[in-house]
Amino acid sequence: MTTDSHMSDWKENIFFTLVEPREPGNIGASARAIKNMGFHRLCLVNPPSFMTDEARWLARNARDVLESSACYRNVTEAVADTHFVVGTSRRRGRRRGVFLPVEEGVCRIRELAQTRRVALLFGREDRGLYNEEIDECAFLMTIPASGKQPSLNLAQAVIIIAYELSKAGLKAPRATRSSTGDPMLSASPPKMARQEDLGTLYERLEQALCLIDYIPYNNDVLKKIIMQNLKHCLGRAGLTEWEYNMFHGICKAIERKAGKWGIEKVRK
Repeated sequence: MTTDSHMSDWKENIFFTLVEPREPGNIGASARAIKNMGFHRLCLVNPPSFMTDEARWLARNARDVLESSACYRNVTEAVADTHFVVGTSRRRGRRRGVFLPVEEGVCRIRELAQTRRVALLFGREDRGLYNEEIDECAFLMTIPASGKQPSLNLAQAVIIIAYELSKAGLKAPRATRSSTGDPMLSASPPKMARQEDLGTLYERLEQALCLIDYIPYNNDVLKKIIMQNLKHCLGRAGLTEWEYNMFHGICKAIERKAGKWGIEKVRK
């Protein structure tokens, strides 16, 4: 059995998501890049009209990936049915979440993709990912580059990450493969909460934390900082459906204890 057949299952769960790409050529080159490394799921957020001669030419033998790409209006819509979101960015900052080295990040992604759908976000050619899009991410990866020219072309960034992911698959321990060569876990994987569901949970957690005055209800700055860190923490962990329901149960208990007065206070 070939190496490609060994990898096929987990690669099906990785979605290369280009956020508002401006150049059709970059979209075509990205389609070729992911197919080169054995992937085929390409997602586009608010793209331009991209089925141009340049895009087709740069896609070469990956026109099937280009033509089957899924288009979405925004990032929230694009990641709604995934379980885990990872961003790529060259800009660091205290409030931009946790950064992992590429080698460590791709190993984590490959592990997750055994049983979960993972969205990989690549930002705009000129502005990267916005802060509200970073907030959707469990962690970020950055590609080391020269300080004199740190910004990579979009398609170049895509192929580097795709290559590192494919390489991580080659290094996977044999103990995680079945007798047929397919990657597998030793037990039936739990059902995971989707990103679409997590948005509802975060809103309820925010209200619950305000009810117990952990978040001062009139301090929007502190509220934003706490919720950003909470999203990143739970996003990195990934929630099973049981854990998701448990957090809703915790919120329900807080709401019941706080009573009607507390709920009205938060709504104001």
